[in-house]
Amino acid sequence: MALRALAAGTFVLLVACATPAPPPPAALTDASPEAMVAAIRATAGHDDAELAVQPLRDPMVEDLREDALQLESRQRYADAAAALDQALAIVPEDPALLQERAEAALLLRQFDDAERLARRAYELGAKVGPLCRRHWATVRQARLVAGDAAGAQSAQAQVDDCKVAGPNRF
Repeated sequence: MALRALAAGTFVLLVACATPAPPPPAALTDASPEAMVAAIRATAGHDDAELAVQPLRDPMVEDLREDALQLESRQRYADAAAALDQALAIVPEDPALLQERAEAALLLRQFDDAERLARRAYELGAKVGPLCRRHWATVRQARLVAGDAAGAQSAQAQVDDCKVAGPNRF
């Protein structure tokens, strides 16, 4: 009996001491995932004077990437992500492909996955250029959704550091 009373007393004490977890911070953006992806892609820009590394692509991977774009344009985001996953099974360390998959994750509202994929793409890719800006713009969007103003600001600083002019061509 005493053991049961002690256990019950301990339980009541633990419940009384337990405090609910604080609510997660409010998102710092109300942009739709589609608007986020559009902003990320716009961040890349189209400046021909800038250094941009473009690797040769496997034709099968290119077909899957094109399929993903077509599926995305029809708002079939899960299918687009699946096509990109197939491509990643072929070339798992392709920074551009990882970035495209990060953007697909945003469209699916998988914000943590989007940030993780964008950071991985940055680790594997060139640290400058349009793709670099897309990586950090993705991280910025994920941080905004998480309510992390400092993280979003830091990611924006990284976006700005990604721009490097190409060599002078005389």
